[in-house]
Amino acid sequence: MSFSKPTAPDQDLSQLSFDLASLRAAYRAGVSVRAVAAEAARRCALDHHHAFIHRLSPAELAPYVDRLAGIDPQSLPLYGVPFVIKDNIDLAGVPTTAGCPQYAYTPKDGAFVVQRLLDAGAIPMAKTNLDQFATGLNGTRSPHGACANAFNPAFISGGSSSGSAVAVAMGWASFSLGTDTAGSGRVPASFNNLVGLKPTCGLLSTTGVVPACRSLDTVNVFALHAGDAHDVLQAAAVFDAADPFSRPVAPSGVDFSQGPFRFGVPRAEHQAFFGNAAAQALFEAAVSRAIALGGTPVEIDFAPFLETARLLYEGPWVAERYQAIRGFINAQPEAVFPPVRTIIEAGKSKSAADLFAAQYRLKALQRTCNAVWNDVDCLLTPTAGTLYRIADMQADPIRLNSHLGHYTNFVNLLDYAAVAVPAGFLAEGDAAGLPWGVTWVAPAHKDLPLLRLADRFHRSLAAHSPGYTLGATPTDFAQVDAQTTSSALHTPDTARSGTILVAVCGAHLSGLPLNPQLTSRGAKRVCAIDSAPYYRLYALPGGPVARPGMVRVAEGGQAIAMEVWEMPAEHFGSFVAGIPAPLGIGKVELADGRTVSGFICEGIGTQGATDITAFGGWRAYLASQTA
Repeated sequence: MSFSKPTAPDQDLSQLSFDLASLRAAYRAGVSVRAVAAEAARRCALDHHHAFIHRLSPAELAPYVDRLAGIDPQSLPLYGVPFVIKDNIDLAGVPTTAGCPQYAYTPKDGAFVVQRLLDAGAIPMAKTNLDQFATGLNGTRSPHGACANAFNPAFISGGSSSGSAVAVAMGWASFSLGTDTAGSGRVPASFNNLVGLKPTCGLLSTTGVVPACRSLDTVNVFALHAGDAHDVLQAAAVFDAADPFSRPVAPSGVDFSQGPFRFGVPRAEHQAFFGNAAAQALFEAAVSRAIALGGTPVEIDFAPFLETARLLYEGPWVAERYQAIRGFINAQPEAVFPPVRTIIEAGKSKSAADLFAAQYRLKALQRTCNAVWNDVDCLLTPTAGTLYRIADMQADPIRLNSHLGHYTNFVNLLDYAAVAVPAGFLAEGDAAGLPWGVTWVAPAHKDLPLLRLADRFHRSLAAHSPGYTLGATPTDFAQVDAQTTSSALHTPDTARSGTILVAVCGAHLSGLPLNPQLTSRGAKRVCAIDSAPYYRLYALPGGPVARPGMVRVAEGGQAIAMEVWEMPAEHFGSFVAGIPAPLGIGKVELADGRTVSGFICEGIGTQGATDITAFGGWRAYLASQTA
């Protein structure tokens, strides 16, 4: 379902979707930022899910709205976009509680990542509920009340970033910030039909964030679809010299999202759905959907990943949670929610020797787990095997919470990026009708390819499930047109990826003898395409590998069949160095008008060569020789 865009500043905004494309269209039509902020405030006031700890008052909102007066909406990437903030992330002048009233303080300055979003034009609407001190994956561990699922309030919302997810799912905000140490930005996305971006560790600064495990914490983004998450990431991913864990954006490498790709799937004996057959069926359907997108599934040994995951709470990293609030919990233990206190106080007994032993084991596991990237481009797992009723979670808070981290706890320990994405709705069982999702995982700095793949996957779900709309929620105003996306998300940008496009026309084509010179350097085929009609092709003498030479001519040329490959820039030099004369790399014009690096031949090389232009390409010529 999609909504008509407002055409006048005074038009009723109650049916306006808050996805970025709809908001931008509304602003182009003349809707005022003051009207959008008022509508967002009205929606936030509807909260009956315990999503918010503090909603900004009109006086608190006014400076953020007033500063946009007279500014061209198109001059800021997030102009007038309402968002909410997990209440362990600072917003200047508003109390930060981390879900514990006795811990509260009022920061003078906002968190680094919040300021980047404000600079981009976004408007903060509220601080959101969370599992206290970001310790939990269920959303029930808060003195402000258990945060209820957006689709059925009897069920958990997921945590710890519970309110941040619910606010976006209900259509009260365009996007939200959470934090993710063990899955807190992915599990709530799964349970509320959202995209949850868990960026590369350090890509979003944690200055101004109450730490859980400081060495592993990440700020995450919840959005209705991957395009919006991408735009938020672009605005917020700025290196912070004041944060010792901050990392600058690095090239994302070869883009596996658009063409054929290989994805790892846990072996059946390592999959856990905790009795939820409907979730298992959705995961099997997700694998089939990934295959339809061009993926090849590869079963992997998931045991090392699961062992890594156990280190997070069973190992000494729980001592890092204790360290984060040691002074407070020692002084006021009764102020800490009972399950949270049980977990955090366990950190007191961990020794330095325990930590070193665990770090040594983690290094060994990293070596084993990272070897999977030799065989696959990414992993596909359930986000969480199942979901529970609030009452059941509160009756068995530790064991059931651990089930929710089965597929998430290893990601930050191994320094991976991840994107949770909807996979449909459970068809049967106690949780029938509730959303459920999967997660794509890849090495650090693969955030952009992951978002692109998640976007393709999400749109395939909308295209093949009648009645499903991207970001569909229980409230009409939060449904999103399935055609909306960020144009920047799928715009090729090899400079940002750190790759070079190389056009090949001969022995380097797929399946031919020299193709391993590309694949061994991590190159991937982008497409098959003809050159512009300005070239002649020659079969060159010599060998032992037969090669053609392509020469640009002023007249008498024609299109030549080629392939375009994307190669990591760091391997381009060694590739070029191995090319023998009279061949070399120059600029080749393609049929679609692009000019890319590609094989060319010196004119002198055509002496004694056979003109094979009439065949239209090297494969056709080879076929004629075989015949």
